[in-house]
Amino acid sequence: MKSTPPILSSGRAGVLLIHGLTGTPSEMRFVARGLMAEGFETECVRLAGHCGSEADLLATGWRDWFASVEEAAEVLRQRVDHLFVAGLSMGAVLAIKYAIEHPEKTSGLGLYGATFFYDGWSVPRYWTSLTPLLAFFVRLGFGRNLVFMESEPYGVKNERLRRIIAGKMLAGDARAAGLPGNPWPSLEQFFRLSRDVQKNLHRVRAPALALHAREDDVASLKNVFLIQRSLGAPVETVILANSYHMITVDQEKTVVVARSADFFRRVLAREKAAESALS
Repeated sequence: MKSTPPILSSGRAGVLLIHGLTGTPSEMRFVARGLMAEGFETECVRLAGHCGSEADLLATGWRDWFASVEEAAEVLRQRVDHLFVAGLSMGAVLAIKYAIEHPEKTSGLGLYGATFFYDGWSVPRYWTSLTPLLAFFVRLGFGRNLVFMESEPYGVKNERLRRIIAGKMLAGDARAAGLPGNPWPSLEQFFRLSRDVQKNLHRVRAPALALHAREDDVASLKNVFLIQRSLGAPVETVILANSYHMITVDQEKTVVVARSADFFRRVLAREKAAESALS
């Protein structure tokens, strides 16, 4: 997606937007359009193995998903001088991974419902106990055909929108609404990514904006506290009061756009001031 006006005289700015596990780029399109209206270039990633069948997803792992992010970032960097990376859920973890691996290319981060742990109020308690054993089960071949199914409220507080998304997802429209569940091997890959990023949070040098729903049904505020405590850069936190996990499509999506645009502009202003001081 492309915008028209430049952000600063010092160059154009772009935002790479990353969807979550078993999700689709449609999760990010409202935010993309909103940021375009604010003058930013945007690019929505489609992660490897997503928007297709369960077999397509199982044929990929977290390194493939991260490679998709790196490839999309390079496409966007051809059009901009300042790159922000933002993501929803696992997409936020991938955004942090990008900032860790490419600090010189990352101006800032947008972390929307960042998910390191599946510990929200709708996640069954038994699943929290099972998670540490997931790698063991998958390594033994047990669980290859098992799926952790999504359930109400599907991360969406807005009831009308929830019915639309759930209808498409349960009808098998993976391109529009993603898969209705998380295959165990894919979840095991996600937890590998989560552990890798957690160990390296201190290496992040890009400032971050973390937006998270107080009533997030998938990922509790524990995920935000981890970011605040461990990220090696300043973190600005916004807690949303009227949404569930999918904050980029739910009832406060306009807040997500407005706060993101404001944060990215302030980061750019600081970069411009620093450049002027050196010139």
